Amino acid sequence: MGEEGERLPQPDADDIELVKVLHALGDPVRLSLLKVYAAGVPYSCSPDALGIGHLHKSTVSHHMRIMREAGITSTRVVGRNRYVQLRRDDLDARFPGLLDALLGPPM
Repeated sequence: MGEEGERLPQPDADDIELVKVLHALGDPVRLSLLKVYAAGVPYSCSPDALGIGHLHKSTVSHHMRIMREAGITSTRVVGRNRYVQLRRDDLDARFPGLLDALLGPPM
C-alpha cells in the first residue's frame, strides 16, 4: 500500500500519553490486536483477517478507534477500505521498551 488515501485523526507522536496507551491495551481484544499489528504491515479492518471474526463489525470499529485515538495505531482510508498499522517507531521513541514488554513471551 502506498501513501495514497487519507489518514484518520491521531495524536502527534509527542502527544501520545502513557496512561491512554495502557488504558487502551487493558482490554484483551485490543491487546490481541496489538500482537497482530506487531507484524509491521498494514492490515485491513476485516474481523476475520484480524482473528476476531466472532465480534460484530461495530465492536471491531470501536476497538480500532480506541487504539488510534490513544496513538497506538494509524489508520489510512483508501476508497472504501481502511488499513491499520502499528505506530511502532513513535511508541518506541516515546516509551522505550514498552512494546517489547507487552509483546514478549508470556510469563
